[in-house]
Amino acid sequence: MRANTLIMIVLAGVFGVLAVVLANIWLANQRTALAQSSGVQASTVVVAAMPLKFGDTLSADKLREIAWPAGAIPAGAFKTVKDALADAGARQALQTISANEPILATKITGAGQRATLSAVLGEGMKAVSIRVNDVLGVAGFVFPGDRVDVLLTRTVRDGDGADKSYVDVLLQSMKVLAIDQVADESKDKAQVVKSVTLEASTKDAQKLTLAAGAGQLSLALRQAASSQGETTERVTLADLTGDTPADVAKRQAELDRKAAEEAAAAEERKRAEEDRQRADDKIDGLAKAVERVGSQVDQLSKVKPVPVVTSAPQVAQEVKEVIKYVQPEPPKLATIGVFRGIKLESYEVPRQD
Repeated sequence: MRANTLIMIVLAGVFGVLAVVLANIWLANQRTALAQSSGVQASTVVVAAMPLKFGDTLSADKLREIAWPAGAIPAGAFKTVKDALADAGARQALQTISANEPILATKITGAGQRATLSAVLGEGMKAVSIRVNDVLGVAGFVFPGDRVDVLLTRTVRDGDGADKSYVDVLLQSMKVLAIDQVADESKDKAQVVKSVTLEASTKDAQKLTLAAGAGQLSLALRQAASSQGETTERVTLADLTGDTPADVAKRQAELDRKAAEEAAAAEERKRAEEDRQRADDKIDGLAKAVERVGSQVDQLSKVKPVPVVTSAPQVAQEVKEVIKYVQPEPPKLATIGVFRGIKLESYEVPRQD
């Protein structure tokens, strides 16, 4: 059962291909017959025998000739396959070419050239790359061949010292040449990339390079058939809420006032902390001074006092009465004063002989 199914599938494929070939031959004959019946001189044009994508090398099996009215041959078309493959070196497709689509010189490289970005650039145009991410790059839905607008977002400081943010449309209808290192226009799967390469004039390339350092660049995808520019205007934060410039200035003034009050409060707390620290340092100094005085008093209390000896006066000879002097007994206690801070305190300590 499986073998029969496989045979039927193969036969169906063979008959399908045969039907397509016969249909193309019939259509070519019909076009030739129509041209001859209308009195129009017939010619031939080289078309793609199969779909071609960016970078595919042209060969005889990928091309074929079809009848074409001699007076309606597209500019840059080739009349014979030999002409398309003439000259030394292979040619490559610069963009996607559908089956039966005429092969034009603008869609393929020169003989021996590679399919590179330089080959697809227009006359006088440059390729310049900008950095994007999943948001700035339209979530990866930008492909080679698309048209995009480039937006510039930046924040500047005005004369009042306030920061103001706004968005400008920097460039419009810029052709996308490549995403990352992919330049194939047949790519149809969304992919988040890190860079997008655009086709730009020299002046536009300068603008893009300068804007990359002045703010943030983002892309806006345009409709495929839309290539005309449109009138744009700057969008500011005031446009988001509908506030007037006076409302924005008032709100900014209130924010500045609160910021100034917070800064003043922080400065006051800093000064209070410094005063408290200085007071603590003074108290610590006084405590250490009192401790030193107390230690000195303790040392003095341990020193033995030196007795004071007074010499007896000489008795005049004319005094007949004998007076006996008795040396007074030294006191047992000594009084010592100690300053604690600004207060004087007295202590009675025993004398030691």
